[in-house]
Amino acid sequence: MIKAKLIAALVLITIFLVLVLQNTQPVETKLLFVTVTMPRAALLGLSMLIGIGVGILVSLGLASRRSKKD
Repeated sequence: MIKAKLIAALVLITIFLVLVLQNTQPVETKLLFVTVTMPRAALLGLSMLIGIGVGILVSLGLASRRSKKD
């Protein structure tokens, strides 16, 4: 099971790296009242990190709820 998770993680990381390396053009991003110009690769990386962070926070929250019920 651990090998399957490792292989899946490596495949996803490889796909993500290919996606990022193919998208190096600058892009304008509007954040509330500010417009930021950055490479699309940086925007993809930032979005991925935010998604991972939210996923970790949600899983920790669900784990703490389960432990309180028991």
